[in-house]
Amino acid sequence: MTSAERAGTVRVERPEEQSPDWAAIALVTIDYPPVNAGSESMRRDLLDVFERLSGEAGLTGIVLTGASGNFVGGSDIREFDAPARAPHLPEVIAAIEACPMPVVAAIDGAALGGGYELALGCDARVATRKAVLGLPEVTLGLIPGAGGTLRLSRLVGVAKTIDLVVSGRRVKAAEALHLGMVDALVEGDLLSAALVHLKTLAGAKRLLRDLPPASSSETDIAEAEAVASKRGKGAVAVAEAIAAVKASAVLPPQQALEQERATSLRLRVGPQSKALRHLFFAERAAAKLPGNASPRQIASVGVVGAGQMGQGIAIAFAQRGFRVALADTDRGCLDRAAETLKANAAEQETRGRIRSADELMALIAPGEIDAMTDCDLFVEAITENMEAKKALFARLDALAKPGAILVSNTSYLDIDEIARATDRPGDVAGLHFFNPAAIMRLVEVVQTAECSPEVLATLVSVARRLGKVPVVTRVSEGFIGNRIFNAYRRQCEFLVEEGSSPEDVDRVMRDFGMAMGPFAVFDLAGLDIAWATRKRLAPMRDPRARYVEVPDRLCEAGRFGRKTGRGWYDYSADPRGVPDPNVRTLINEASTRKGIARRTIPDAEIRDRLLATLVNEAALLLDEGVAQRPSDIDLVLVNGYGFPALKGGPLHWAARQPRAEILSMADGMVAASGCGTERATNLEAVLDAAE
Repeated sequence: MTSAERAGTVRVERPEEQSPDWAAIALVTIDYPPVNAGSESMRRDLLDVFERLSGEAGLTGIVLTGASGNFVGGSDIREFDAPARAPHLPEVIAAIEACPMPVVAAIDGAALGGGYELALGCDARVATRKAVLGLPEVTLGLIPGAGGTLRLSRLVGVAKTIDLVVSGRRVKAAEALHLGMVDALVEGDLLSAALVHLKTLAGAKRLLRDLPPASSSETDIAEAEAVASKRGKGAVAVAEAIAAVKASAVLPPQQALEQERATSLRLRVGPQSKALRHLFFAERAAAKLPGNASPRQIASVGVVGAGQMGQGIAIAFAQRGFRVALADTDRGCLDRAAETLKANAAEQETRGRIRSADELMALIAPGEIDAMTDCDLFVEAITENMEAKKALFARLDALAKPGAILVSNTSYLDIDEIARATDRPGDVAGLHFFNPAAIMRLVEVVQTAECSPEVLATLVSVARRLGKVPVVTRVSEGFIGNRIFNAYRRQCEFLVEEGSSPEDVDRVMRDFGMAMGPFAVFDLAGLDIAWATRKRLAPMRDPRARYVEVPDRLCEAGRFGRKTGRGWYDYSADPRGVPDPNVRTLINEASTRKGIARRTIPDAEIRDRLLATLVNEAALLLDEGVAQRPSDIDLVLVNGYGFPALKGGPLHWAARQPRAEILSMADGMVAASGCGTERATNLEAVLDAAE
């Protein structure tokens, strides 16, 4: 943010000059563009204003609001890496509470984090229907630090406060009114409504800190705590937030406030908060492109391929208001997809995830490819076959209007080669969604050699409109995510061949914090997908490189993972999967054929080799220019592959370990892997850049 953007002011006006209704009322407006992010200068201005107004004779009330469509959009997170500097937000809120006259917060747009805490320090809160409120600090590894846990519990009770604080969710105005987070919802002019509400207070103060918590049963509190603890397993901030909310109900208010503040400041310098803030800034960096290319307008999308991925992509677009045409060369597949989409939409409506199944389905029109001529964007989601994709792109090129963009959802294939099948290579790129496409946040935006800046800007913009995390990648086998994941998979197979069991490897990586163990992930994704890739690349494989044949034998036996009931694990009797003696026999026989003396591999070695593989392959990608920055790789691994967000991604994590230890891990991994694996020459430089 530039210094010009950081400049701002807190204005004090006396609207009685325009309307006698405002006699003896001050209007205080926070105007710190672009989003009124809380900062040291804003806090200083607010404190000066309220200290001055407190002593103003004849003043009977104050309305506090924000300019440019936001109240206060949270704190300026960039300040968190520096020591906390006075004045602090609790001081500002104390000054508001100390005002002898009541203060009403008039909320439009965002009132989040410290912004909502500021509103909680006022005597009442009114909001427009556009308002969004919440305390999202836990999502950054923190807890509210300016009385949020205490004051919110006075409005909604301890149980609901635990839920709202731990989830960090943003609450829309209508729900906020229902919960009691605001006192009134405004249909007309916000400031007029705030003035009316202020006069109903008749000059009386209503300090939330002095009130008892709203009613919550012990059962509700215990249930909220159990749900929150399960949701935030391993997150220090979750446990601390629960403790702070519960303490606010039993401790004297001042003691609870001081304890909450001390905890927040302690967490701010902790590794988990630093990791989550790293990912927060990484998302913003990934969405910024060099130059000033303007995105094209995209309103209608043609999705070709009505399988599971195509259906998910269609839903992802329709949920965000895009018109979607869905086609498939197999009419039976298209008809089945239409029925599946209807059933899924009805289920989402029943669960409250969407407002109306009929409204969603009205945006998705199954039909023929040749009827897609008006689409602004085409997304190919057919089988992973180069010739089939090239033929489809040639067909789409012929029917699409000028300026329409053609993208492939391929996971591995060379999109430059696909683009050459068209007469518009500058309008061809990749949008690699992750399964399930309607849920997974990550989208790799694949920049082809001839992709125009406008097309790249358009695809990043579209991904953000979908609520996704876009990461730009150059063309490479597997792009960023799958290339790293394939190296990870190979190392897992090496470990199994040498003596580990799939369940040992899975346990070790879950203990590290991965969402799932790798072999469970392989089974979930389908072993046939990687098998097809191995067969495609077989002619190019160095015969000297180490190769584990066990996965091929599993696939030859029809063990493709969960979808066939058996893979690395057996799912026939337990949907969670159990170890299979037949797999153990297959592994032992493979080791014997190669003359490998199986050994017990310590957990530390399993963990170190797999983490070193992730870090080393990431460095190779950066060296080749496939990925732009270390933080992009962290985003991909966290949002697409289950790397623990609390560790900030593999490169953020590695850069914070003893350097000699990481280099030793990499050397050990390379030595164990044999021919075909080399240590990245830029590894130390990458670790320096990731610090």
